[in-house]
Amino acid sequence: MQIIKNPNRASWSELVKRPTQSVDSIEATVVQIFEDVKRNGNLAIQKYTALFDGIDAEVSEVSEAEISAASQQVPKELKEAIKNAKQNIETFHKAQEIDKIEVQTMPGVQCWQEKRPIQKIGLYIPGGTAPLFSTVLMLAAPAQIAGCKEMILCTPPNRQGVIANEILYAAQLCGVTKIYKVGGIQAIAAMTFGTETISQVYKIFGPGNQFVTVAKQLTTKYGVAIDMPAGPSELLVYADDSANAAYVASDLLSQAEHGTDSQVVLVSNSESFIAKVKAEIVDQIAVLPRKTIAEKAIENSKLIFIADDQAALDFINSYAPEHFIVCAKNESFFVQGITNAGSVFIGDYTPESAGDYASGTNHTLPTNGFSKAYSGVNLDSFLKSITFQKITKQGLLNIGETIELMAAAEGLQGHKNAVSIRLKDIKS
Repeated sequence: MQIIKNPNRASWSELVKRPTQSVDSIEATVVQIFEDVKRNGNLAIQKYTALFDGIDAEVSEVSEAEISAASQQVPKELKEAIKNAKQNIETFHKAQEIDKIEVQTMPGVQCWQEKRPIQKIGLYIPGGTAPLFSTVLMLAAPAQIAGCKEMILCTPPNRQGVIANEILYAAQLCGVTKIYKVGGIQAIAAMTFGTETISQVYKIFGPGNQFVTVAKQLTTKYGVAIDMPAGPSELLVYADDSANAAYVASDLLSQAEHGTDSQVVLVSNSESFIAKVKAEIVDQIAVLPRKTIAEKAIENSKLIFIADDQAALDFINSYAPEHFIVCAKNESFFVQGITNAGSVFIGDYTPESAGDYASGTNHTLPTNGFSKAYSGVNLDSFLKSITFQKITKQGLLNIGETIELMAAAEGLQGHKNAVSIRLKDIKS
């Protein structure tokens, strides 16, 4: 763990860098796999699944019998927990529903906006070292509320060639229509181009490792949309000496255990508090089952002392964290001043884990500084806004000259004529 004291602003650009490979170093691999999948479909998918996941099997849809058998294996208590989390997620996302917006911009000119669901969506669910069935809830539950017609889910199988029971249970609970044992770059490529088995989708959702993140960015070149760049997990905590060092350490470790390329950062105005958190991390990490992973992530962690609150806030906004926790006497200053963050957690009793699982907010969030421009997944992520307008004869008389003048000024005579010919008939 690196301790940094009062870094000057000139060094911030280096401090905010994430421990990930550059896009250039990954893109060549992604492009190669995309081109292979585009040309060879299932054969390419099968090849890369064998290469990366160690599973040599034909590409096929998970059967209803497999889903049913898997669901029976999920303990009753966990099923109830998943249902409770789903209910909270649904409650929060249903509250985001907006009725049709309608307005008369001038007499005779009626304009309105309506939402329509994206018909075909692809959900990418990380498997790897931790099958994230919670991500199924975060993506499929709001998609179901939005009314998406087709929900395809891709997730990597384990070494035995199976998908975690909890992922399959959560998927059927949320109305996912088709599930495939495909992960990584090849899964994103399959949903981008479609194969003999996997349908092409209109938009791809879900977090993943660095390779999946770059693959999602590449898919936009082929006319398929994505939710956002969502890569390795990250957390920044601001805490002063009023906070509980054990709580803060546990939050930092909760994200460090996601993966070796995760990053956690503590910013504080108290050097003694930083020392306490560092000691707590050493104690708590020793008993974590995923200790090896967490230790590698902690190597990339930063404990930063910044004496001035305004400077600390400026640094945090520059970092633009995926997750931001505030545990400080001056919490309102940071809550009101934060402009770049995916999701904010306030106070000693609001662990980031709550947002990961069950409070109701979505945990699919922008990483690597993209919270400066992107929002996390929400109900609108699964909807399109379509605008409508209807103009009466009197309305065209009212607005017609404005259109004619503007069209003529832009040199678009056809646009002007489309109005003029109608006005002539109305006036005659």
